Amino acid sequence: MNSINKTYAKLEKLLILYTELANYTIACLEELAISHKIDTHVVHYNLNPEAPFKFETSNKNLKFYKRELFDEKSLISLTDELAPNLLYCAGWADKNYLATARFFKKKGGKTLLGFDNQWNGNLKQVLSSIYARFIIKPLFDYAFVPGNRQVDFALKLGFKENKIIEGAYSADVNSFSKFHDKQKQLKQASFPKRFIFVGRYVHAKGLQLLWEAFIEVNNEGTNKWELWCLGVGPIKQLANKHIKHLGFVQPKQLENILEQTGVFVLPSVFEPWGVVVHEFAAAGFPIIASTNVGASDTFVSENRNGIIFQAENKEELKRALKKIIDMSDDDLLNWSAESNKLSKQITTSSWANSLNNIIKN
Repeated sequence: MNSINKTYAKLEKLLILYTELANYTIACLEELAISHKIDTHVVHYNLNPEAPFKFETSNKNLKFYKRELFDEKSLISLTDELAPNLLYCAGWADKNYLATARFFKKKGGKTLLGFDNQWNGNLKQVLSSIYARFIIKPLFDYAFVPGNRQVDFALKLGFKENKIIEGAYSADVNSFSKFHDKQKQLKQASFPKRFIFVGRYVHAKGLQLLWEAFIEVNNEGTNKWELWCLGVGPIKQLANKHIKHLGFVQPKQLENILEQTGVFVLPSVFEPWGVVVHEFAAAGFPIIASTNVGASDTFVSENRNGIIFQAENKEELKRALKKIIDMSDDDLLNWSAESNKLSKQITTSSWANSLNNIIKN
């Protein structure tokens, strides 16, 4: 019994001050806990009613706390009690999270800031980056960001290149790749002539544009594809015989839907990253994405596995849809394989390795 207690005493500790959890976050945390034996504590917000994921984890090295139960004082007390090797704060919107990071940094603790903001250089961003350089940056040693566009922002905040780590988000690549491997022969026999959208029904996702473009393309041609949309939100569903609305679907229910669909579309007006692109790449889907989708930089290669169109440009989106419709099954299958290959650039393992390296640096 004493040897067991000694083993646990040696575990490195991580405290994460997070916003809304998702299944892919849980997959990353489990990888960290299993592969690196990190004792991980996560304070998190309540689930978004538009994305009511059901989480399952029994890992003894993962502990979760509801944000609503903590004020600034109790967050600091938790941090002081845990004495983690690293405090990871997701974003800078929560003032109590920042106060906790300030407390921990003053005690000599190691701190990490995670964010997915894209740098676009407008006046608001320039002014906020100047403010953040003096108020936010001093609280953190490292920045953890998804990709290139966020690296630009981190540099503007004052982080040095060697203190910026990419790969802050990862899909559960292993799980989605299994869909690709399992369904490959079925799609070789008959590639599904169905586009699929997954996301919240909100303006930022560009749904109205997608519906309009898809209907116009279908009306102009003889090869009738379908569009399946998964999600909920305030935008009213558009009724059309070629568009199917399936509502919110738990990850465990996805397999049957992925088997029946062929090409993923994310026409977002605003999408700092978009883990869903990574998920569908791993599942072996050719992808159409707007220029505003951050994850397209990593997981969409033009005319190799997908098409990137100018955000909010209906004619460009129509051309992308038409190109997919006119492609042969063999070409679509080649794009499918390329998507799966590109998805492995970032994995839960690489995510866990990044955090482990910071903790043990």
